Amino acid sequence: MPPRLKHIEVENFKSYRGHRIIGPLKPFNAVIGPNGSGKSNFMDAISFVMGEKTQSLRVKRLSDLIHGAAISRPISRSASVTAVFVLEEETGKEISFQRSVQGSSSEYRINGSVVSNNEYLAELEKLRINVKGKNFLVFQGAVESVAMKNPKEMTALFEEISGSGALKEEYDKLKQQMQKAQEEINFAYQKKKGINAERKEARLEKEEADKYARLKDDLNDKQVEHQLFRLYHNEREMKNLENDLKHKQREVEKIEKKKEKAEELLKEKKKEQGKLNRDLAKIEQDIREVEVEISKKRPQFIKAKERVSHRQKKLDGAIKTLEQARKAHEAHMNDIKKLEDELAEVERAKEEYESQIAGESQSQGRDVHLEDEQVREYHRLKEEAAKRSARYMQELDSVNREQKSDQDRLDNVSRMRIDAENKHQQKRHEKEEMEKRIDKLSEHIRLSEQALQDQRQLRADLQSDVGSSKDRVHEIQKQLDDVLEQLGDARTDKHEDARRKKKQEIVERFKSNYPGVYDRMINMCQPIHKRYNVAITKVLGKFMEAIVVDTEHTARQCIKYLKEQMLEPETFLPLDYLQAKPVKERLRNITDPKGVKLLYDVLQFEPQAVAKAVMFATNNALVCETPEDAMKVAYELGGRYDAVALDGTYYQKSGIISGGSLDLARKAKRWDEKHMSQLKAQKEKLTEELRDAMKKSRKESELNTVDSQIRGLETRLRYAKTDMESTMKQIKAVDNELAKLSDEMVKYGPKIEEIEKTMQTREQQIEEIKLQMNSVEDVVFSKFCQEIGIKNIRQYEDRELRAQEERKQKRLEFQKQINRITSNLEFERSRDTQSNVSRWERTVNDEEEGLETCKKQEQKQREEIDKDLQQVEQLKAQRLNKKQEVDGMEEELGKARREVGGIAKDVQASQKAVVSLETKIEGKKSERHAILMQCKMDDIAIPMIVGNMEDIVASDPSQSSSGDTNSTTQQYEKEARIKIDYNMLSDNLKDLEERDEIKKMADKLLHSIKSLQDTLTKIQAPNMRAIQKLELAQGKLQSTNEEFENLRKQNKKAKAAFERIKQQRYERFTRCFDHVSNEIDNIYKSLAQNQSAQAFLGAENPEEPYLDGINYNCVAPGKRFQPMSNLSGGEKTVAALALLFAIHSYQPAPFFVLDEVDAALDNTNIGKVAKYIREKTESLQTIVISLKEEFYSHADSLIGICPQPADCLVSQVLTVDLTKYP
Repeated sequence: MPPRLKHIEVENFKSYRGHRIIGPLKPFNAVIGPNGSGKSNFMDAISFVMGEKTQSLRVKRLSDLIHGAAISRPISRSASVTAVFVLEEETGKEISFQRSVQGSSSEYRINGSVVSNNEYLAELEKLRINVKGKNFLVFQGAVESVAMKNPKEMTALFEEISGSGALKEEYDKLKQQMQKAQEEINFAYQKKKGINAERKEARLEKEEADKYARLKDDLNDKQVEHQLFRLYHNEREMKNLENDLKHKQREVEKIEKKKEKAEELLKEKKKEQGKLNRDLAKIEQDIREVEVEISKKRPQFIKAKERVSHRQKKLDGAIKTLEQARKAHEAHMNDIKKLEDELAEVERAKEEYESQIAGESQSQGRDVHLEDEQVREYHRLKEEAAKRSARYMQELDSVNREQKSDQDRLDNVSRMRIDAENKHQQKRHEKEEMEKRIDKLSEHIRLSEQALQDQRQLRADLQSDVGSSKDRVHEIQKQLDDVLEQLGDARTDKHEDARRKKKQEIVERFKSNYPGVYDRMINMCQPIHKRYNVAITKVLGKFMEAIVVDTEHTARQCIKYLKEQMLEPETFLPLDYLQAKPVKERLRNITDPKGVKLLYDVLQFEPQAVAKAVMFATNNALVCETPEDAMKVAYELGGRYDAVALDGTYYQKSGIISGGSLDLARKAKRWDEKHMSQLKAQKEKLTEELRDAMKKSRKESELNTVDSQIRGLETRLRYAKTDMESTMKQIKAVDNELAKLSDEMVKYGPKIEEIEKTMQTREQQIEEIKLQMNSVEDVVFSKFCQEIGIKNIRQYEDRELRAQEERKQKRLEFQKQINRITSNLEFERSRDTQSNVSRWERTVNDEEEGLETCKKQEQKQREEIDKDLQQVEQLKAQRLNKKQEVDGMEEELGKARREVGGIAKDVQASQKAVVSLETKIEGKKSERHAILMQCKMDDIAIPMIVGNMEDIVASDPSQSSSGDTNSTTQQYEKEARIKIDYNMLSDNLKDLEERDEIKKMADKLLHSIKSLQDTLTKIQAPNMRAIQKLELAQGKLQSTNEEFENLRKQNKKAKAAFERIKQQRYERFTRCFDHVSNEIDNIYKSLAQNQSAQAFLGAENPEEPYLDGINYNCVAPGKRFQPMSNLSGGEKTVAALALLFAIHSYQPAPFFVLDEVDAALDNTNIGKVAKYIREKTESLQTIVISLKEEFYSHADSLIGICPQPADCLVSQVLTVDLTKYP
């Protein structure tokens, strides 16, 4: 059992004069009293004795706490407050805390012994009373401010409650020490790095001297290796060229024979092509004849299809109406069955009741028979009493007659109201039937109007097609001729490059799989003129084939797809990832040199969404007429720009210059090929449009059929609208009748109320007369009543008459139920729903038969048309196959032509290749001679197997050209006998095959030689003091390492101390925070008495929550989440109380004082809070200051505080134990 506050003793404290004991205090105490009576002074007394500071007690100095000091007339030099706690209920062990004011100082006592302030507070903390955290009281007006604390203030509150705030000063101190130690170790580390650099420099100087000697030897070896490498690959290439020359000579002979065979094959292909073209023309003629036949049959099929559709709609409507009629009939029969069952049940109940009454009557008759003498005496006295009260009886009979007349009138009005209700119900049923018919007519009208609109649209389309088809045919034919003229003979070259087609298929797959893919750059862009083709190709470079996508995510998905399918790599330009520079407007205003344009402006692209990608690829590059203009624009206009000439010469602002090439010209032809592909696609499109336009010119018969269908729809629509208007008029008439019946039903209500009111008044009059009669009867029957042992004769009569009245009332109720059920049953039987079901069943059968007939006609015509269509499809398939054969033959013919041309070119190319190979062999011999001469001149000792350096002789430039040729040939033959020893050359240098690899390796060897020469040139005489410098640097490094190690240990020690205090502070704070977080939601739900209410705490810094704020939020019952500031005053108060109770539950104080926390609460919420406190009385002692009955009515004890008139406020205290009044 936790400690409990027994009572409070005050002496001359504020408004409490003299010595007073406030208590005994119960688990739930309520302090009440008028405003200004001293209730809050009672709370100040508790705060004072618990060690609160002066500023929290609403006074400037301690002496102001003495009674009378407020008017400058203190009645004593001291004031004191004592709090007595019961530590153990069983043993009665107590402890008292006293705090007194002596002038301007305080004195502290525990159990009468004087103690210091710290000892006093420490003893209170043993009872879990946290004076700094104020976990035992809530001041007046402070409730809402608790909930409205900002995150930092909330953190400070938790620091006080948890005790982690006491470690803040030590935490900050150790943190500064740790940071200082870290700075010192960083400084030592930098110093160590500097000394390491010095040591490294000294080591490098020493190594440089050792290195100089080695480099000289390496240079000689590299020069020999380089020349051997050149000679080896020169000889190998010369042998390869000689082999290629022999092979090419044999190949020329084979190609000339192949050319003769290809020319013979070309003649045969031309004959086959002529035959296939004639067969294709015949198939197309057959297709046109069958299509004309289909056009004649189609109008009849459309009429049959419309009849089927119309019949189907009528059948669907009839079926729907039949289902509704069946459901209405079933519901009608169910209503009749329920009414009949209900009537039988009521009649059976009535018979059982009559049998019960008969049995009771027989029983009562036997009882009366046993007391015949008393019954005769009763009747005699009754006659005598009747004589004495004859006047009253006459008056009673008169009033009863009037009462019966009103009862008959009431029954008549009630019956008229029931009749009106039955009529109202019948009319309402009629209105519902009419409204259903309106719905059907509306649906029919809507469908008819939709069908009429469709037919009119079809007629307009047909009229437009038929009217403009001839003009359209001439227009398309003209466009087709223009396209064919542009194509020229290009139709013979119909096959595209396989690789390009495959790449386009990849793009199409991307488009179908990922919606953000646009296309390749070359497919979306087009130069405004052919003259810019080469320049645009040069600048776009690799971006010509790049694929433009919307986002980086889409690009990654496409790359993943390429990897999964093991396809070639592609370049992607995601629009959201590109950082394109905006167009520089001033570059558009360049006038010197002339003809300078932005590349972005000479490039058309579609769609406009890819503008960013085009801007990125062009990068503000400029296109100029000549290379000279391009160089001037790039480097001489006050800045550097990318500029390209029309021939492809490209000057980049980085200084790189690149010229045009044959490969560039070949790539630029892609724009022309793209234009040719567009022309071919346009030709196919125009051919298809021409075929469609020819078909549309044969649709006049369909137009006549559509006109007749439109006239039929307009007639049916007119009839339906007329029927709908008449039904609407009938509904209005029924509405008027319903309104009249409603008015009548409303009028009956006041009449019935008036009659019932009159009858009630008369009933009171009857009772008064009976009372007067009873007074007479009391005199006459006094002796008789004494004999039979009753108080008065009315007890006997009431028993008998009450039974009769109850039987009468019960029979009347049975009769009313029978009348009501009979009336409803007659009304339901009068409605004939079966005939409606039968009528619609016949309609459905008729419509089904008509629909089946129409479907047969439609099916017959469909089969005829399908047969013709199948024939057309077969002919089209034959045409397609034949066209494919023709195309294949054209392709074969073109292939044969190209093969003949290709073979001729091959012959010419082979002859050129022979000459080229001979020239290359001579070049290689010359190159070998030059290498050997260079070795002789540079004194490079080449290892030789046969011959020596003396065999290498330079040619004499003074000889004539013919003599020079002969001497050169002789020199080459002499040098050819020299055999080089290549054993010194490594295998990896011998194994190189590709020309680029050989060139790169030769450049690499030459570069290494040059590098060695440059290195030797740069290296000066070795530094002889490098060793001493290295030893000095190593000594400094050792001392610095020792200093660094000491600082590292200090830093580790400071960090460990900081981590320890950090952990202590974190554990204290989180222990409190976790407890409150876990408890607050349940407490808030209990206070709100609603499980949908939510309250939660959230730390902004989970790692070190005491450094940042804590957010407190609540979701009130039935509301969405919103900030605490948006809650109402009552909601804020409940939220604050939940937080306060949750905080108090962590190391709870023995008692909890609440000063008028219910100011913003309504009675409902006050009751919830009081109920919560009531439930917690076993573990929580509460003292509540309140002015609301809903709160203090739940308390165990009332402490009343009232003011006593005097110069200074004097508070009187009255205590009431409410546990005696459950």
